[in-house]
Amino acid sequence: MKKRVLALVLASAMVFSLAACGSKETGSEAPAETTEAATEETAEAAETTEAANPVELNVTTTFAGEDGNAQNFKNAVEAWCAETGNTIADTSATADETFKTRVITDFETGSEPDVLFFFNGADANSFIEAGKVVSIDDIRAEYPDYASNMNDDLIADSLVDGKKYAVPVNGFWEAMFVNTEILDAAGVAMPGVDYTWDQFMTDCQKIKDAGYTPIACALGNIPHYWWEYAIFNHTSPETHLQVPATVDSEQGQAWVAGMEDIKALYEAGYFPENTLSATDDETFAMFTEGKAAFLIDGSWKVGGIVSACQADPEDASTLDTEKLAKFDVTYIPGQGNRKASDLIGGLSMGYYITAKAWEDPDKRAAAVSFVSYMTSDEVVPVFAQHTATALKNAPAVDESKFNPLQVKAMAMMSGVTSLTGAVQDIFQGDCRVSTFDGMPEIVTGKVAAVDAVAEGIEAYNNAQ
Repeated sequence: MKKRVLALVLASAMVFSLAACGSKETGSEAPAETTEAATEETAEAAETTEAANPVELNVTTTFAGEDGNAQNFKNAVEAWCAETGNTIADTSATADETFKTRVITDFETGSEPDVLFFFNGADANSFIEAGKVVSIDDIRAEYPDYASNMNDDLIADSLVDGKKYAVPVNGFWEAMFVNTEILDAAGVAMPGVDYTWDQFMTDCQKIKDAGYTPIACALGNIPHYWWEYAIFNHTSPETHLQVPATVDSEQGQAWVAGMEDIKALYEAGYFPENTLSATDDETFAMFTEGKAAFLIDGSWKVGGIVSACQADPEDASTLDTEKLAKFDVTYIPGQGNRKASDLIGGLSMGYYITAKAWEDPDKRAAAVSFVSYMTSDEVVPVFAQHTATALKNAPAVDESKFNPLQVKAMAMMSGVTSLTGAVQDIFQGDCRVSTFDGMPEIVTGKVAAVDAVAEGIEAYNNAQ
């Protein structure tokens, strides 16, 4: 019940913050002048926590690669270094399973960074259990103002001990991106807040009949988003985060029904012909190149779509505004107790200060200074823009500074009725193999959905 209340609080906070200030996660490009202005205004963020002597902090984040906040991170780091005289050794990398494994291995071998921007769910369990990171309460015992600008109710509790460790910057949402040019060609209306599964199936057939692929998805590579929402359509915001005890339970049968829905989409020919062998990058290209109509992905994908509409993906000035205008974002078709406007989302990542840095007097002060700066009222909106934040008082942001897709995302999020975390973040590792890696076997009928789900639940129970 606590998670449900948190989701509703977060949804309410998002409606307010998006109306007042915008909000954003990874995957959007803030104008350089906005970033520079924010970092100038936060020049005082570190004065009480500056290190006595300049130090070098080892920092690892996910602000790298195609992440639209990569440049914002670099700008903020440069401003903080200029203000404090400290330096940053940046080992950031794209957030994927390889990155997660690297981070866990670094902690196991004593090679962890001083400051880490990382997931706050089960992925963090091992290094929290090992005492390798410092809780926010312990930091506040020496630095009372640490993260005082954040709503503590929106800072995630650790699954290990219920304490709060990671100070969030921006949250995420998962929704459906749309190529409206294809919808127009197929005579399909833009889906709205009341979009149902039956309407979606009808629209997919129209799109297929018009000669396009309805859904851009690589089921053999990244079935994650469809897996999540297919299950969500048979649960509810109140029950979605409950892992089934058995496959025969009501929750277990809901999971099976979700897998069967994906199989029905596959059998109807609504995925790319090569969905079982294609990569996620290949099916994303189908979407941006006008070959596929719908794409379920996260808020971070806004930046990827914008980049795909630029002659030079690294140069925002080369944006083709006419091409970008063909893309929109909307709600996921709903079934049963889940409304289309009930989305998967939350504040799933944040800044950790490691015990290694905390035990070094100079690095302790510098680490607190750095995290305080990066999570200040002025810097957070530069990163968050069209997504969620935990700020108590988010400053106003001029919508004219955002590109059209970001503005559409803000409008879409203003209609969200709830945000619920991703159950796959709880159901991890070997548990997911039978339905994630095994999705091709499920949709082709080589493995029954009920057997695949049962195998995953058994693996989960054995790991507890």
